[in-house]
Amino acid sequence: MLRTEEMLLNVGPQHPSTHGVLRLVVKMDGETIVDAEPVIGYLHRGTEKLAEDLNYTQIIPYTDRMDYLAAMTNNYAIVHATETLMGLEIPERAEFLRVIVMELNRIASHLVWMGTYLLDIGAMSPFLYAFRDREQILNLFNELCGARLTYNYMRVGGVKWDAPPGWIEKVAGFVEYMKKQMKEYHGLISGNEIFIQRTKGIGIYDRDTAIQFALSGANLRVTGIKWDLRKDQPYSIYDRFDFHIPVGKTGDLYEKYHCRMQEIDESLKIVEQAVHQFPEDGPTMGKVPRVLRVPEGEVYVGIESPRGELGCHIVSKGKDKPWRLKFRRPSFYNLQILPTLLKGENISNLVAILGGIDIVLGEVDC
Repeated sequence: MLRTEEMLLNVGPQHPSTHGVLRLVVKMDGETIVDAEPVIGYLHRGTEKLAEDLNYTQIIPYTDRMDYLAAMTNNYAIVHATETLMGLEIPERAEFLRVIVMELNRIASHLVWMGTYLLDIGAMSPFLYAFRDREQILNLFNELCGARLTYNYMRVGGVKWDAPPGWIEKVAGFVEYMKKQMKEYHGLISGNEIFIQRTKGIGIYDRDTAIQFALSGANLRVTGIKWDLRKDQPYSIYDRFDFHIPVGKTGDLYEKYHCRMQEIDESLKIVEQAVHQFPEDGPTMGKVPRVLRVPEGEVYVGIESPRGELGCHIVSKGKDKPWRLKFRRPSFYNLQILPTLLKGENISNLVAILGGIDIVLGEVDC
């Protein structure tokens, strides 16, 4: 009988984001993973504590950094919570702009995931195509708010600026372009035999396990649970749009890919409808006091970010700054299942399983 010894392998600190902020301590018996421990905290910024000394508008740029692939969504979480506590009414034009940019940002985020994921498991071309198409979304955002990554676009009561002339028409053009590109992606990836072998039947977990680990987003829906806050706890004007929630059955890596690709299709549907229904005129900011003093009380709101439920809990003492602020970051919760998924797997599947979770470490370490 072959005698083996357990060994500890340090994977990282590294991550597809190239920031060097995730370390995995993996215990191995031969090539089989016996245990794995994620070591986090390399990117700590103390966002929630810093917010106690900031007014509500000053907090918004900090949320950009929490998820640098979907900053629009994170901007919305803090302003939505503040508006809920204040009971503000948001102008319709602002709501449409919010939905359009959040869904465009969801598409951009999923493109980054798809491109980097395929790169991690050995395919170069999809990475280049994904970033080419994401670039068009970043150009649209640059025209709208003057930034390409950290947008700082949402405001309590509306949005920072109205869309420039012709911008909505450019968004409509992008939707038509992206619909054609999705067919090319499926032709390139979905039926690729190597990709199927690297993902099908790997990283499986069931719906009970997903619930126990408080997973959300595609990591939850891939087990067959049809739960999306845009449908189940509607916010903004999402209840006006017709779209479906993609779900899987087996919970493996292959279905995670399909789930996220279908989410891109559904986001394109939402953006297309929002463009067609976009108000011709109207304000983009509601009636908001110059100095925001949020009434005493507390509120929790949850929204559907590209990685799952992003929650914001505010406790106010009636002043211009929050007394306490807490974010529920989806990546932090989704990462907790990683040791369970890796246990008993071959070391060759580690990168595929880690990438399949789709975590952004700004949401893990803040």
